[in-house]
Order: sequence, then structure tokens, then C-alpha cells
Amino acid sequence: MNLQIITPDKQVFAGEVVAVTFPGSEGQFQVLDNHAPLVSTLGLGSLVVEEAGAIKQSFSIDGGVVEVLNNNVLVLAESVVA
Repeated sequence: MNLQIITPDKQVFAGEVVAVTFPGSEGQFQVLDNHAPLVSTLGLGSLVVEEAGAIKQSFSIDGGVVEVLNNNVLVLAESVVA
């Protein structure tokens, strides 16, 4: 699935991933390929991106919103630290 992580200043990440784990405002959750459509608020915490080959990247975010639709995941984050 395609993931984009965007802040008000810049695009932080764009690429194909196999899983993303989010710090939801009501608790942590994970999105995998072919996930149902979803819009959720994000809280303070670690956003973990898993690319093919078990390569993982972690980003600290200060909240935001995520939209999942047709294997496209768009994260609009307040601020991101890699």
C-alpha cells in the first residue's frame, strides 16, 4: 500500500509499505494491505512504518489525522521527528 506522511512544512515520507502502526488518540492500531476505509485522529507517540523486507522506520508525532482509502494511507501530522 502507498503511504504519505505530511506536515505543514514538508513531506516526511512517501512510498510503498506493508504495515503501519499508529498512536491513535484512543490507543495504538495497525493498518495492513486492503484495510477497510478509515479516518482517525492521532495522538502523541511513535508511528512505525514497515517496508518490504522487514525494514522498519519510526517517527515521533505530536498528533494529527490519518485517512485510509483503497490502499492509500495519508497522514497529516502536526510535527514529525524521524
